[in-house]
Amino acid sequence: MLDPALLRKDLDAVVRRLASRGVVFPVEQFNSLESRRKAVQTETEGLQAQRNALAKQIGALKSKGEDASAVMAESQAIPGRLKALEQDLAEVQTQLADMLMAIPNLPHESVPVGTSAEENIEVRRWVPTADPATGDPKSLGFEPRDHVTLGETIGLDFDTAAKLSGARFSFMRGPIARLHRALAQFMLDLQTEQHGYSECYTPYIVNASTLMGTGQLPKFKNDMFWVTRGGDEPTLDEQGHVIAGEEQYLISTSEITLTSLVRDTIVPAADLPIRLTAHTPCFRSEAGSGGRDTRGLIRQHQFDKVEMVQIVAPDTSYQALEDMAGHAEKVLQLLGLPYRVMLLCTGDMGFGASKTYDLEVWLPAQNTWREISSVSNCETFQSRRMQARTRAEGGKPEYVHTLNGSGLAVGRALVAVLENYQQADGTIVIPEVLRPYMGGLTQLGQ
Repeated sequence: MLDPALLRKDLDAVVRRLASRGVVFPVEQFNSLESRRKAVQTETEGLQAQRNALAKQIGALKSKGEDASAVMAESQAIPGRLKALEQDLAEVQTQLADMLMAIPNLPHESVPVGTSAEENIEVRRWVPTADPATGDPKSLGFEPRDHVTLGETIGLDFDTAAKLSGARFSFMRGPIARLHRALAQFMLDLQTEQHGYSECYTPYIVNASTLMGTGQLPKFKNDMFWVTRGGDEPTLDEQGHVIAGEEQYLISTSEITLTSLVRDTIVPAADLPIRLTAHTPCFRSEAGSGGRDTRGLIRQHQFDKVEMVQIVAPDTSYQALEDMAGHAEKVLQLLGLPYRVMLLCTGDMGFGASKTYDLEVWLPAQNTWREISSVSNCETFQSRRMQARTRAEGGKPEYVHTLNGSGLAVGRALVAVLENYQQADGTIVIPEVLRPYMGGLTQLGQ
């Protein structure tokens, strides 16, 4: 959530920065709410001063033995009005918070202005064997098979998944299930043993308050899967908001649960940074994705991810962003997978991000780069919503900065391994770093 103090101090600058994201800030609505807030506060302060003055006047009259009944009658009318003003202020503040909950984060000054992915900037690429003419990975030397064709020979089964659950689900058995597990275990071991993250096991179902804190609600409710406990249907108002009963949600990323660890908390400065990681399934409805990537594992309703989260002091967050991008890159380097790092433009960033790097891995069958990790600094956007702060000894509390990133999306890493390590005969060489997790196997397939 944006800082209301910043809006009051320099609204024009906020409006301009949001416009670079293609967002129109509701200036009239904000000014109207601000006018009401100021009027309520002004009247409240006036009444409080009047109450204090009348109290003194009553005391002076009584000390002189004079009649104070008229002044007391005037004073007795004030508490009722103050209570009404308190309710008015709470209503205004609620409306302001509701408005700000739908406004995305401000882009960092280093983020390029643009409207779509075409205006993202390539920062660097890592390609072990590049074509000197294009800088892309060299051809495999044969017509590459896609990951679906390769996967079906080692246990990838979309027909069973469709029978069990419907479209955009997968079922794996045998070798490919083991390879999928090996990838997740390798990623967790790397992030915990080399990069200093603490491994966590988190709930897969969370309440609405948790999603409000990290920014998935209210804006992205249609992207979530939600459930009700014990079959009890929640009661909704005309706008679809829950007004009775509890609605719970399947997580779309463990960023939600890991970041929320510091919700409603003041973290001692000495305890920062906090580095957390978890391997979880993730559930997304893919609302609005239409017919994109309907074949294969690229865009699924259920997929696995190893997530990285950092909670840091404000003055260290941009170095932490660079470090986290490197932590995700290391996974791809050890797997030997070609990738490039893209700095997202203002129009392509996620809702809560101030700055984002996407890592894109090379997929030979598509002859293109595809996103496999997104690493973002959210600055105080989430911590304001969560009331997550830090305080140095003797200092005042300040909001922490939160960062998140994939380290990596396991299914997409599986896709990249299958396609980049395929051989002309249809077998798949197992990357050396994964072989200890595969019982020493060196290849899969025929």
